[in-house]
Amino acid sequence: MSTASLRRDHDLIEKVIKAMEATIQLLNDGKQIPESILNQVIDFSKNFTDVCHHSKEENVLFPALEQAGMPRNMGPIAMMLMDHERSREIGSHMEESAKEYLDSQNSTNLVSYMKQYVEHVTEHLWKENNRLFMMAEARLQYMSAKVDKDLVNFEESKLKETGKTREHYEKLVENITENISK
Repeated sequence: MSTASLRRDHDLIEKVIKAMEATIQLLNDGKQIPESILNQVIDFSKNFTDVCHHSKEENVLFPALEQAGMPRNMGPIAMMLMDHERSREIGSHMEESAKEYLDSQNSTNLVSYMKQYVEHVTEHLWKENNRLFMMAEARLQYMSAKVDKDLVNFEESKLKETGKTREHYEKLVENITENISK
């Protein structure tokens, strides 16, 4: 299945999204969120979701779909590229507001940007899982093994650039989930 690697990413991203929802509730209830947890959420959103996952789609899946006849400048690929850009924009604001929160304990902007991120990424994952990936499976079935191998290799190289591994991020997600649920 040419989207197996991407679907595994989505499972991790969805866990962090659930933890972010819990974080929003804790902040709304006046609870303090430790810097270490916020930093892990930001690291994951920035380096795993964007640098690793979105890059895999943009540099491996989308070009394969283009080769299979799906245009890049309109339709599903164009929509996903716009979504990725929006994720980066919200993520950047979220990172800035996390710093602001840690300096001032004012969570207003952090809650706002986390909500935007949760809503945007949740919708984006749904579109990919229920639309794009189904199209990809149909269009790429003749080269599924190659696409999957390319996705895994690309992930390894992107994570190596960050100095981290998939296992690091899997443990980080466990840590976030465990600490937010306490």
